[in-house]
Amino acid sequence: MSNIRNDLESIKERFSDEVFLSNKGLSNEVGIHVLCYDPHDEMIVRDYMANLIQQTDLPFRLIECDLYKIFLQICEDKRILKTIPAMEQKKGSEGLLKQLQKIATPETFVERMQYAQHQHGDILLISGVGKVYPFMRSHNILDNIQHLFSDIPIVMLYPGKFNGQELSLFDEFHDGNYYRAFNML
Repeated sequence: MSNIRNDLESIKERFSDEVFLSNKGLSNEVGIHVLCYDPHDEMIVRDYMANLIQQTDLPFRLIECDLYKIFLQICEDKRILKTIPAMEQKKGSEGLLKQLQKIATPETFVERMQYAQHQHGDILLISGVGKVYPFMRSHNILDNIQHLFSDIPIVMLYPGKFNGQELSLFDEFHDGNYYRAFNML
């Protein structure tokens, strides 16, 4: 097992840092951060973040947006969730993917992520990246979110690698270029 627990403890310290919470020191870039980890550590990361979200005595507040849950909500609102298996059988996996991507657009996802009155100390935590793939790609979310959350840090939990330019989901799939984010580790 990697040093994921040590990495997560250092992330907690960074979340508590006033400079981080103020989105300062980023060369006027929006504070978008990618927390990469080995996909095998997914359950450790999920558990750790769930515990952080529950804590009320921290100098920060994590606002979690699980992309997979948002995807299910979009499908439920469009009243197609229960018909997805039949759609796949009829249209095939590629046809289903194309159909769902027309319904669950990046703009629709981002609209669901918005919340009123960002407060100092809030951190938007984007999770569920691996669960929602291939219906939504992380770089599409990052491209569409930056103007709405410029006043608070954004942290995307990412089961894969980010080299400062390219995202590689599960260390296997090229997920797209995104150069405005900062690697948390």
